[in-house]
Amino acid sequence: MPAPKKRRRRKGWLLFILILLAASGWGASRYFKKEDTSISVQTAKVTRRDITELVVANGRIQPVTQVMISPEVAGEIMELPVKEGQTVKKGDLLVQIKADTYTANKNAAEATFRIANVGKQQAQAEKERADSEFKRSQELFKNKLITESAYIESKTQHALAQLKLENAENQISQAKFAADKSADDLAKTTIRSPLDGTITKLRSQLGERVLGTSFNMGTEMMTVAKLDEMEARVDIGEIDVVLIQVGQTARIEVDAFKDKKFKGTVTAIANATKSFSASQSMQQNSTEAPKFEVRIRVDDKEAFRPGMSVTAEVETRSRKNILTVPIQAVTTRLPVGPPPPNSKEPVKPAEVVFTIENGKAKMLPVKTGISDNEHFELETGVTEGQEIISGGYKAVSKDLDTGKEVKLGPTTDAK
Repeated sequence: MPAPKKRRRRKGWLLFILILLAASGWGASRYFKKEDTSISVQTAKVTRRDITELVVANGRIQPVTQVMISPEVAGEIMELPVKEGQTVKKGDLLVQIKADTYTANKNAAEATFRIANVGKQQAQAEKERADSEFKRSQELFKNKLITESAYIESKTQHALAQLKLENAENQISQAKFAADKSADDLAKTTIRSPLDGTITKLRSQLGERVLGTSFNMGTEMMTVAKLDEMEARVDIGEIDVVLIQVGQTARIEVDAFKDKKFKGTVTAIANATKSFSASQSMQQNSTEAPKFEVRIRVDDKEAFRPGMSVTAEVETRSRKNILTVPIQAVTTRLPVGPPPPNSKEPVKPAEVVFTIENGKAKMLPVKTGISDNEHFELETGVTEGQEIISGGYKAVSKDLDTGKEVKLGPTTDAK
């Protein structure tokens, strides 16, 4: 009997020791895991490269030349020989407005003009007769052969004849203006294409009554555009628009042609926002950034359609053989230490990168220059070949600080 008890006691001690060892190992792992506060990072080297800064903006494809057709006179559309998408030549008939009223007005104005001419001829004859009478009266009065009252009467008649002639001339001018205007209005009932192009929009139809532009906005009947010359019209914010200049090169992506990039050239930059006005400026939401329209001529030919969505990358500034780091390596931190005494300026975050010294992060203030989609130019703060921390994103943007322990991940040269 004693032997089995001894075996059971030995087995119990063995089980106890195993449990104790397991507990010790778990505790040790917890301890060391808790103590490992180093931040895992990746690094890249400061390298020289060429950089071209890009300003990216979205917009629409539009024809360089397009004309919105609106009538200058009101009336009913009697002829509409075109349809949307049709190609037209300069001078082709687009719209014929009913001309009956304008023809009648022209005939009446021409008749009034003829009457005014007859009136002028009569006034001219009376003036010539009054001239002759007044000249004879002057001689007679000079020789005291007529009374002073008779002379004054002749002088008055002469002056009246002169006024009648001037009035007749004014009536002719008015009648001529009315005749010319009526003829012009009649001519405006026929609308012809101002250019070779395509009917890109047709808003009116046969029999519709349209309004003229003489006293109001007029009816927008159609748009004629030259589709062989297209441009991208993009909106660029006020911070970036100061970098844009006429003649700069652009790369254009059109959503409808996903696998192609088109070359373009900046041709125009708006001087004011598209919706600029005093009242709109007062009502504009203060959080809405102003946008300026920039026009980019598309150098390549393609079957573009007006209104297609585009993304344009405008090449603004370029630098060659400059020190660069990946964009994700640059972040900001508040300056260390108290602000200067009596300083009223708010403390601004400074641009920094991090390097590694003895397994710990070290913050380096830098000055950035231009950038492209992948790299920043660094004007000061680093040297060529220097290894800097480039990731991960959370580490660089938030966690790292001078003295923080780091674990070095794989090193990658910036490509």
